[in-house]
Amino acid sequence: MTTAIPGPAYRIITPRLVIRCWNPTDAPLMKTAIEANVDHLLPWLPFARNEPEELQVKIERFRHWRSRFDTDVDYVYGIFDPRETRVVGGTGLHKRVGDRAFEIGYWIDHEMINQGFATEVSAALVRAAFEIMDARRVEIHCDPLNHRSAAVPRKLGFIHEATLRERFPATEVEWTDIMIWSIFAGDYPGSPAQQVQIQAFDSANRQIL
Repeated sequence: MTTAIPGPAYRIITPRLVIRCWNPTDAPLMKTAIEANVDHLLPWLPFARNEPEELQVKIERFRHWRSRFDTDVDYVYGIFDPRETRVVGGTGLHKRVGDRAFEIGYWIDHEMINQGFATEVSAALVRAAFEIMDARRVEIHCDPLNHRSAAVPRKLGFIHEATLRERFPATEVEWTDIMIWSIFAGDYPGSPAQQVQIQAFDSANRQIL
């Protein structure tokens, strides 16, 4: 574990992916990816109901996300292929679950599911949370009916702590249950999440892991 926190990681390279902070210049790639995945995302992610959006809306959203990233409010990442010419999905380390705690969220392009990308991404962010951000706990939340999503924390050594009833607004009138998965700093060493090989870089592109 680190004593001086050098993060956050703005860019993380895994064996098959690049995970990095969104920039406004990524908006066209994101627009293409989201519009190709609306039907895939609608059952699980309410934001898909707003699609299609104008390109400028996405540019402004990325500016907002980048400002929150730079001020350590929230860390929203894009997932890219190694050449960064295609958006593979989206993810984030979200600070909404308590002190020194992060929630990981993720979505993967429908053409790229069942290849282990969500697991690879989540493992990389678990490493970043514990080894760079001095996290005490990392959580993953998912709908119990989203079996692919629930498989990710199970593979990485998370514990299913609870299923909370009717906690997530699936629509304006419907609420779904949410599974809460967690892994603590004391359980991280030797866990499957620790095994993924990554390189992590700060805002100045200096390697920090």
